[in-house]
Amino acid sequence: MPVYTYRGVNRAGTTVAGERVATNKAELAALLRREQINVSKLSEKGKEFQIPTFGTGVDSKELAIFTRQFSVMIDAGLPLVQCLEILAGQQENKTFQKILTGVRASVEGGATLSASMKQYDKVFDPLYYNMVEAGETGGILDTILQRLSSYIEKNVKLKRAVKSAMIYPVSVMGIAAMVITLLLWKVVPIFVELFNGLGVDLPLPTRIVIALSRFVGSIYGGMIVVLFIGAVVALKFWYGTPQGRFVLDTVVLKVPMVGPLMRKIAVARFTRTLGTLISSGVPILEGLDITARTSGNAVIERAIIQTRKAVEAGRSLVDPLKETEVFPGMVTQMIGVGEQTGAMDAMLQKIADFYEDEVDAAVKDLLTALEPIMIVFLGVVVGGIVISMYLPLFSLINKLAGH
Repeated sequence: MPVYTYRGVNRAGTTVAGERVATNKAELAALLRREQINVSKLSEKGKEFQIPTFGTGVDSKELAIFTRQFSVMIDAGLPLVQCLEILAGQQENKTFQKILTGVRASVEGGATLSASMKQYDKVFDPLYYNMVEAGETGGILDTILQRLSSYIEKNVKLKRAVKSAMIYPVSVMGIAAMVITLLLWKVVPIFVELFNGLGVDLPLPTRIVIALSRFVGSIYGGMIVVLFIGAVVALKFWYGTPQGRFVLDTVVLKVPMVGPLMRKIAVARFTRTLGTLISSGVPILEGLDITARTSGNAVIERAIIQTRKAVEAGRSLVDPLKETEVFPGMVTQMIGVGEQTGAMDAMLQKIADFYEDEVDAAVKDLLTALEPIMIVFLGVVVGGIVISMYLPLFSLINKLAGH
């Protein structure tokens, strides 16, 4: 069996590291969770420096469609192996087809469906295979798969809302940067040659633009681009560390306009995930553990881990959530009502519905606010460059008219 190296944080908050023998990563991760070690790094010994892969090859939409079709087949009474064989055969995505074929072979070999899916944890995350395990144990696999497909579909909608909020300003700023660079690099030097030939006095705005143009065309301009790319890469690597991720996520939550939106997204994801897990029969401690790892924000993750420790010590869910000061008061109040009435899962789903609507509204408001800001920015910068280039010509025309 392969040897794995791991690093994580134990219940006391101490960093621990070591080596373990296990059948696969999923088995070792489950063993470390039972030992209350929150794993931050896990890799097979000798393969720590593999070429990184980007993405899983299976997007959330494909996973949602598969889960929906799988639930219908199970509900119709088809055998598990036959369902997987049919779904693998009709998959256009070759990567997903290979994974489903592997799951089918594992189930045929006598393994449970959840254990088979754990082997492909890049596609079937802990939330997915834990819910499947709960469905297998309770004999309600079709119901669990229906809940999973609904959860994934709503999660896809949430991600789409975030992308739509980010694509517009990023694309506009990218186009603006290219236009400004092109003006300074190619257009302004033509005017400089004209001004040198005419021998006119240059006003201050024109001199500033010419200086910027020379800087962009010099070696220093290229160095700035290289340094910028290097800073982005370094920031990405730093974000991959626990400390860097926590610092940057904290900063993001405090940014005006963007921060409140990201907080609403995190709350919607937390309540939707935990509500889905609880309604599927996953124990509350396991549910909080999974929810923390799928929160998408280090600040929210730390708050959920603190809450989990408090619940494990015998406290209720609502008080530790309040103490973190991360979740809005309305969320903790509704969770408290859910605890008292015994309808925690239903209350969490209602909170998720509310905050997903809030995210949609916040995205629309953000785009509405950004549009005039972008237009003014482009008008001032591009218009300022153009006007500064024509100012000497206006001065020259006035002199000629005076003669």
